[in-house]
Amino acid sequence: MHVSIYTDGAARGNPDGPGGYGTVLEYVDTRGILHMKELSQGYRRTTNNRMELMAVIAGLEALNRSCEVDLYSDSKYVVDAFNQHWIDSWLKKGWKRGKNEPVKNVDLWKRLLKAKEQHQVVFHWVKGHDGHPQNERCDQLATSAADGDELIDDIGITE
Repeated sequence: MHVSIYTDGAARGNPDGPGGYGTVLEYVDTRGILHMKELSQGYRRTTNNRMELMAVIAGLEALNRSCEVDLYSDSKYVVDAFNQHWIDSWLKKGWKRGKNEPVKNVDLWKRLLKAKEQHQVVFHWVKGHDGHPQNERCDQLATSAADGDELIDDIGITE
């Protein structure tokens, strides 16, 4: 099965900074019917990069079977981590950046690696605020999902 995942962080209800994210999974089932599944992390005050990482993890962990995944994110941090092989370097150095500087969010990176290993994932950076149509979809779909009430613990796709 092929799944498209759209993610976006959003300052949900928090005037002082980030407050949640939305993730949308879009797929066509075996009968040819298009489905969209909205996931919301709900409110959690955290950093932008951590929030974007959590949005990606939620999308991948929602898949109960091996899938081909196109993942769209406006987070250059997340996309660069894979396209520039940051994670490979971190693993070789024992989760260190330079000589002794620890990598931040190691728990989340390990969850992401585990969630990703059963799928064929292609990450796409959709630069924000330049009219890129897939970025518009990220903004519209994932922001709508972030406002929703279906939290990530309640998800699953079994088609």
